[in-house]
Amino acid sequence: MTIELTEEERQVLSRALHEWAGPAHCTEALAVAMGFGGVADLLAEGSRMRPLIRAGEPLSRRDWRRALISAEIVFASDVFGSGIDWSIATGLSDEETIQILRPLQRKIARVARIHQLSEA
Repeated sequence: MTIELTEEERQVLSRALHEWAGPAHCTEALAVAMGFGGVADLLAEGSRMRPLIRAGEPLSRRDWRRALISAEIVFASDVFGSGIDWSIATGLSDEETIQILRPLQRKIARVARIHQLSEA
């Protein structure tokens, strides 16, 4: 399913998935809670999804949900994610990111109906 995203929205999702391979500290349990098979699956699936997101290609509802929840956590959490280092690592300020993230949450929730998925 294709969701029309702005360049900035695609950048936030793509950068967020990339952060899990860098400064973020994901646990197996957190990766599973986000809908991945574990940390290795998060990294592999993130590598698969990033170029698709950047190119505006379709993703499954499940993938949109996983990309969004991983962005929410990696941006906000200083324990598991990039947290206070987000702006240094991505070049996006917290203010810019939240202004991009809120409409992005609405778009993905509306179009992909992510709250209706039975799997986490």
